[in-house]
Amino acid sequence: MSKSILWRFIVIGFFSLLAVVLFLPSTPISKSLPSWWKDKFPKIALGLDLQGGMHLVLQVDSEKAVENHIQRLIKGLEVLLKEKKIVFSEIKTQGFEVLISYQGADVKMSLEKAVGDNYPIFKKTSEKENSIAYALTDSETKRIKEWSTSQAIETIRNRIDKFGVTEPLIHAQGKNEIVVQLPGLKDPERAIALIGKTAVLEFKMVDEAGDLKKAIDGTGQIPEGDELLYEKRVDKETGTVRQTPYLIKKEAVLTGDLLTDARVAIDSQFNEPYVSITFDSEGSRIFADVTAQNVNKRMAIILDGNVYSAPVIREKIGGGRAQISGSFTHETATDLAIVLRAGALPAPVNIIQNVTVGPSLGEDSIMAGVKAAIIGGLLVLGFMLFYYKLSGLISDFAMILNIIMLLGAMAWFNATLTLPGIAGIILTIGMGVDSNVLIFERIKEELKTGRTVRSAIDAGYDRAWWTIIDSHVTTLITAAVLFQFGSGPIKGFAVSLSIGILINLFTALIGTKVVFDLITKMRRLERLSI
Repeated sequence: MSKSILWRFIVIGFFSLLAVVLFLPSTPISKSLPSWWKDKFPKIALGLDLQGGMHLVLQVDSEKAVENHIQRLIKGLEVLLKEKKIVFSEIKTQGFEVLISYQGADVKMSLEKAVGDNYPIFKKTSEKENSIAYALTDSETKRIKEWSTSQAIETIRNRIDKFGVTEPLIHAQGKNEIVVQLPGLKDPERAIALIGKTAVLEFKMVDEAGDLKKAIDGTGQIPEGDELLYEKRVDKETGTVRQTPYLIKKEAVLTGDLLTDARVAIDSQFNEPYVSITFDSEGSRIFADVTAQNVNKRMAIILDGNVYSAPVIREKIGGGRAQISGSFTHETATDLAIVLRAGALPAPVNIIQNVTVGPSLGEDSIMAGVKAAIIGGLLVLGFMLFYYKLSGLISDFAMILNIIMLLGAMAWFNATLTLPGIAGIILTIGMGVDSNVLIFERIKEELKTGRTVRSAIDAGYDRAWWTIIDSHVTTLITAAVLFQFGSGPIKGFAVSLSIGILINLFTALIGTKVVFDLITKMRRLERLSI
């Protein structure tokens, strides 16, 4: 045996053995494998369609994200105008516009200069006597909408990672939609509540001077600068919901964006869970100042417009720690801590599609896919053996090698196997056979011209080489486009097809060639079984 043939056999044997080592931990055989084997090597993950789970399509309310951004800018504008000693009557929103009221022509000039110099993202839209309306520029509005979707993706991903779902698929779709696939999920309702919670945490003071009774029954107006919010508590024994109303000042004294941590703790007195939160240095300073200035007053802790508690401040609270208590179970307290640690969504999200795939359906899909692959593979093996005889047997060897290496490569890359992915594997089998058919037909043509077996084999591979390369490269380009622009299942098909194509080039042009080289090297053939 020449060194060239020996080295090619060593390379094929090495990659085949490596593929088996990588692939076995992903099979039912893994139960009998040593722990160091099945735990150290990556596994092929099953997609949503094969193991069940949840498929969600969320729509980000990007218009609300713009509104929220404008509200934050108004606070900055107020601070700026006060620093510049520019007297203004009022700053308020009017749709997507900011309306600034003032008195005097000299104030107008100073006002326009201050806004123009410090807020180039604003453009003047209209002007009336003693008031100017500004709106965000088109480019800034577009940026905020795009940012709101990308930020929502990151926030949702952080929440799901802490929730413990393995191999989630989260990506943007269109301008403001997010696709979330959670394979193997066992508690869909909890996941929806976790993903969809906006989680805007605010600390606001209770207006104890306002007439709460009149605000509730409608006989009096809610004081300007206040809002009517409710605290909901569920009786654990009866399940009844009790709502406690509060008049709350609209201006937040502290917000959740200054949080650094949120953990579940247990109240030693009542043995009930609560969420302990920790602020950063800036939040700690603000919290200490606010509590020092409002001793014996009530501070409401509000999440997404719902009051969780409104305790009386007994003394200045230093150290940057607070707690959120309510009618929590350990599970609901854990979920609240997760969303607070992951951060608030930049805008509300709406679920526009919710599909749950049961695990039994996934098992049926696996069985159907595996059955189709086995039947198709056996038919191809039988045909090649019948039509091309000994050469067909060599082709069958290459095809089996192709499948083993493909599964090993998918395990190595920790790829997700989907039902379309199984279809990609079956297509790869067909392309592998097609490559060998091209080579064998070229060899038969060379034999008909009177060439020797050795010469005909070499000529067949040489002349089929570029045809095979061309067909595989064009298919690989198609797979790349499908992966780039396709959704989850299409991506699964593209991944298995791409890996299979690259491996097929190796097995078709090197795997089968080395077998023919070995046979012709061992004995001089007068005719070839083809």
